[in-house]
Amino acid sequence: MSLSGSITALATPFGTTGELDLDAWRRLLKQQIDGGTQGVVVAGSTGEAAALTDEEYEKLLCIAVETIGGRIPVLAGTGQMNTARTIATTRRAAACGAGHALVVTPPYVRPTQAGLIAHYRAVAEQGDLPVVLYNVPGRTGCDLLPETVAELVDHPNIVGIKEARNEPERMDALLALRRPGFAVLSGDDPTAARAMLAGADGLISVGSNALPAAFRRLCDLARAGDAAAAQAQEALLAEFHAFLGIESNPIPLKALLQRLGYGEGLRLPLQALSAAHRPLADRLAARIAAIEAQSSRESVVA
Repeated sequence: MSLSGSITALATPFGTTGELDLDAWRRLLKQQIDGGTQGVVVAGSTGEAAALTDEEYEKLLCIAVETIGGRIPVLAGTGQMNTARTIATTRRAAACGAGHALVVTPPYVRPTQAGLIAHYRAVAEQGDLPVVLYNVPGRTGCDLLPETVAELVDHPNIVGIKEARNEPERMDALLALRRPGFAVLSGDDPTAARAMLAGADGLISVGSNALPAAFRRLCDLARAGDAAAAQAQEALLAEFHAFLGIESNPIPLKALLQRLGYGEGLRLPLQALSAAHRPLADRLAARIAAIEAQSSRESVVA
């Protein structure tokens, strides 16, 4: 399946005592399909992958694959701190039916660029899934440079990159490497419209958990080159972009999802949204239904 458009990095719903809320998980998946989302990521950083057991990881992924039923791509977060563990997790995701592996640069260990090339080639050749590179140096302490990506784009089993750095120069350098079968995806909600207007294939989003129709419309407009309409849609979402970065991801997102009925909280060391920001979460959550309805209506008219 093509990797393009609005792809959601799914949050993982938990119950009041920290257990998986599988009812909320199924409802969140259905809400994404109904809202027009064009792909989902299970157990990425937004999904609190580091807080999941292997059994929970497999359960979430298998339910997602079953619920989605081949309608859109299912990507599994499989990146670990070393290559052998990443390969093992990627194989586990393949066995659950995932279509792609989203492989973050190994966090904490800070490999060299040559080490990253060797790492990604090994995962692509031994992990049993097509690999999407994922660069988010603010979380990992490791920056996957464009010249390193250039060494990987021709590998037949490396099919894209999620780039979370927001500088235009970084996106431009990656867009110069695009080829058939290698997608360049933004990983930064606030600058995604700019990236797609410049030629990026889509967005792997946090905010689309709560606003799938609105983010689908943003992606459609930007990918169509309609700058004025895309910027208007982006302005509609600007306050959400700012709120979702007000504390560490996914804390603000989980506050919105809780208010929408999708789970109750986070797992330590993450904690609930600070009290000072909760009135804003209440106000934004109350706007979501109207924004989703407007975005769906305008998409139908268009």
